[in-house]
Amino acid sequence: MTKMIVYCWKYVFDHEVSPLRHIPDVATRHMILQILAWMWATAFSLAIGSYTVLAVSVVGHTVLIAAIAVTVATYLTAATDPRVFTSGLGRRWDGEHV
Repeated sequence: MTKMIVYCWKYVFDHEVSPLRHIPDVATRHMILQILAWMWATAFSLAIGSYTVLAVSVVGHTVLIAAIAVTVATYLTAATDPRVFTSGLGRRWDGEHV
């Protein structure tokens, strides 16, 4: 198991073992390895960042959707049965504007 881990590590990170060994210029090999390292670091940081922010995003979207649902329900109730909003408030509404 240890040999396999060491081989996999060298296959990825050792420019003399990885497929990058076929690039003749050592400086170019190193540059390519650095670009790949930056790419993977960025990919992992974005993935982990989106996973941690996901919960906040879900809660925020749930609140927005709930606000839309309450607004639609309020408008529909106001259009179909406006007395719901005046009952129990100590006012009487007979259908005419005050």
